[in-house]
Amino acid sequence: MDDPTAGEEAPAPSGSVTVTTTQDGDTARICVVGELAEEARRPLVRAMTDLMLTSPHLRRVELDLREVEYMNSAGMSTLVQLAKLAEPRGIQMPLVVQTSAVARPLQVSGLWRRFVIDDRREGTPQQTTEPMRPGIEHR
Repeated sequence: MDDPTAGEEAPAPSGSVTVTTTQDGDTARICVVGELAEEARRPLVRAMTDLMLTSPHLRRVELDLREVEYMNSAGMSTLVQLAKLAEPRGIQMPLVVQTSAVARPLQVSGLWRRFVIDDRREGTPQQTTEPMRPGIEHR
C-alpha cells in the first residue's frame, strides 16, 4: 500500500524561534522572534552561555521579546532559567515587552514581579518595572 504523503515535506514546526545576539561593551541584547515555547529553550540557553563565556565583562543582557507572538509555561520556565544563569555573575537581565502575548502570561503567573520589565505596549506609558525583593509580598 502506497503512503499518500510519501515525498512531501513535513510542515515546519509551529514553535519556531529565531534568536539573534548583539553586543556593545558590557551590554548585550538577545532578540527572540516567534514562539517562546519549549523549542526556544536550547537556542536561548546557548546564546546566553556563549555570551557569558566570551564576554567576561558582561553586566547586562537585554532580552528583547517584542516580536514574540506566543509564550507558554515552557517559555516562562526558560526565562527563569536564563535569569538563574545570569544571577551568579551579577548580570542584569531586563525583559523588553511589547505585546500582551508576553505580558499577560508573566502577569498572571506572578513572574512580572520577578523580572525588570521594560514595558513598551501600545496604550500603556513606557515604563520600567523593577522586580520585588525576595520575601516581599504583593498586595
